[in-house]
Amino acid sequence: MHMATRNWVALFVVLSCLLGVLDASAGDADPLYRACVKQCEETGCVGQKCFPHCKFSSDGASINGPWYMQEPLYLQWKKWDCLSDCRYNCMVDREIKRDALGHGPVKYHGKWPFIRVYGIQEPASVAFSVLNLAMHFHGWLSFFILLYYKLPLKQTKKAYYEFSPLWHIYGFLSMNSWFWSAVFHSRDVDLTEKFDYSSAVALLGFSLILAILRSFNVRDEAARVMVAAPLLAFVTTHILMEHESLCCHGSGSASHLGNLGWYHSASFSLEVVGGGVRRCPCNAARNL
Repeated sequence: MHMATRNWVALFVVLSCLLGVLDASAGDADPLYRACVKQCEETGCVGQKCFPHCKFSSDGASINGPWYMQEPLYLQWKKWDCLSDCRYNCMVDREIKRDALGHGPVKYHGKWPFIRVYGIQEPASVAFSVLNLAMHFHGWLSFFILLYYKLPLKQTKKAYYEFSPLWHIYGFLSMNSWFWSAVFHSRDVDLTEKFDYSSAVALLGFSLILAILRSFNVRDEAARVMVAAPLLAFVTTHILMEHESLCCHGSGSASHLGNLGWYHSASFSLEVVGGGVRRCPCNAARNL
């Protein structure tokens, strides 16, 4: 037993040595990029391109005018402030020059560079999120029609399938998660980031609860509450703490990938209980 443990440790050390050191934000550490952003904030221009809203501070108040001159509401909502545009255009300018020198793209502020399309920050991610939202809505609608229009109902007009309320909640949480994913990838600000991550955590937490209840065929309401209550408390606490401490995209992603791995490991272990693998009728939790 001890020999097996030592072998696993040795294998882990060897694999760790094969990993290279990666700089997650080499782009925004570039002195030329920093100088470009600083100059843009002072002049409101990057090269020949200038931004009228650089006359406003980050809170929307006019810099060179009276206090009542406010930035247009749609710009405040979308947060296309001077700093955002300066960073974006300096990033584009630096990447063009780096590409001309034969260098590959680097991350800026923890993210890979993207080209905006009609004001959308990550158009491909938005498109895939919307498609996932549409497919989840189609799946939930098909499930609803099957239960209430094609299968017999109780005299109380309720479905015979005792897990149907749980699958309805799962469907709504999935659609909510993909909706906020589309919003977040349209424009990454603190508010959309928190809603995106919180909805993903809520979906993962409920997915774990549903996996436990379905795998062990828990039908008694009291038993369901005993299983769900501590997990709901954990998920709620995690979301509240996340809203307090969320500071960057990288740390949030790492945390959620850990949660995702924990959920999949737990649910797989539960699904193989009894000597066989059960295929769940709904899509798995979204991959972050």
